[in-house]
Amino acid sequence: MIKDIQLRMILIFGIIGIILISGLGIFYSISINGLLPEVVNSQNAQNVLLLESQLKTTFIVTMVSNVLFAGISILMAVIVSKKIINPISKLIKSAPRIAAGETVDLNENKDGRKKTEVDDLTNAFQIMTNEIGDNINEVNRQKKQMEAILLHMTDGIIVFNMQGKITHINPAAIEFLKLSEKDNNFERIFRKINIDINLEKIVYLENWTSSEQRVQVEEKYLNIFFASLKDENERPSGIMVVIQDITEHVKLDNMRKEFVADVSHELKTPITSIMGYADTLIEGEYDKETQDKFLSVISSEARRMAKLVTDLLILSRYDTNKTEYEITEFDLGELTKKCQEKLQIEIDKKGQSAECFVTANVPPVYANKEGIERVILNILSNSIKYTKEGGSIKIYVGFVYNDAYIKVIDNGIGIPEEDLNRIFERFYRVDKARTREFGGTGLGLSIAKEILDKNRGSIDIKSEVGKGTEVVIRVPTKKTVK
Repeated sequence: MIKDIQLRMILIFGIIGIILISGLGIFYSISINGLLPEVVNSQNAQNVLLLESQLKTTFIVTMVSNVLFAGISILMAVIVSKKIINPISKLIKSAPRIAAGETVDLNENKDGRKKTEVDDLTNAFQIMTNEIGDNINEVNRQKKQMEAILLHMTDGIIVFNMQGKITHINPAAIEFLKLSEKDNNFERIFRKINIDINLEKIVYLENWTSSEQRVQVEEKYLNIFFASLKDENERPSGIMVVIQDITEHVKLDNMRKEFVADVSHELKTPITSIMGYADTLIEGEYDKETQDKFLSVISSEARRMAKLVTDLLILSRYDTNKTEYEITEFDLGELTKKCQEKLQIEIDKKGQSAECFVTANVPPVYANKEGIERVILNILSNSIKYTKEGGSIKIYVGFVYNDAYIKVIDNGIGIPEEDLNRIFERFYRVDKARTREFGGTGLGLSIAKEILDKNRGSIDIKSEVGKGTEVVIRVPTKKTVK
């Protein structure tokens, strides 16, 4: 197609040149013919012959000029076709192959001769094409990397342009903010989650505008950070929004606050009782019976406070991994029976029946004996406390898979289903008034879980209000511990 256009242009150029040359010759001839009558009338034969000679010369020059111009035009057409049109045509035909990444030799003719002049241009085109292809491939590679990063980020990312339209967004942001297809611009998205923020203020008043917001979306707590984007000329080009899920941090912070409040309350109660009874004894004279009663209350509250402090210290040591304990091999069934014997007085006081069944094939366990004993005593104490007088407690010691287990089943007051997920939290009580009545600190199950976690064990509790509770403790045997 290019070859045809170029040849047509040369042909038109040649025709126009011939017409111009012929026109000038004709014009000159007409001018001479216009003078011929005057020369004839002057009867000067010499002048007439001169004019006729000029006409003939003009005609011959015009014809020769036309022939020469035609020859030059043809020669130019051949040169242009050979030196320019053919290489460019070949380059255009090879363009799809070059774009596909093939190496095309454009320097050889059919006869094997090396081309010159346009060859450099051809090579430059090929090099430029290859570089453009490499740049496009690099851009595509970086784009895919960015998409993969955004796709797998746990934080939400949204990028807006200066008009507030979304240019990039990842699945985490859609999930955190519960976005739909209609939520496609800055104002609509943040109005939906009740954040009053202006795009222009963030961009142009970055140093005077709060760039961080905290919001709750359904059950999640989100921290949203706004940052302006700038182009290569340091001009604002948009906004990037980073969304972090801080639900766990908020829950832990709330638990910390509750823990401090509970500790303060648990310590304040016995201290208040001790101070009240002590001041009463100091201010007045009482008989021996009253003094003994007051001193008994003081002693009881002091022991309760000491137990609370001891439990807190135990939890602290486990939290900071400062507890040093010895791992030994021991018989879990024998240890369980000893724990039952230690609590037999409490069982007899309430008229309860407690039976312990140990299967013959329970292998020795490998754990911290003192810690496991504390766990068993805690579980048995809870069963005794929260089982009514005359109730029954059954204890089973067995072996399943690679774990030895202790199962404690009672027919006590039970635990509501909604509280089962929180009973291992520190100071959490199903019924605080009843727990204080029985002298509990609310830390027993927390300590039990910490001890079992450190010994690669586990604890599970099933319960139903009014029907009783089932607690299963698993402890690894020696074979399962490296």
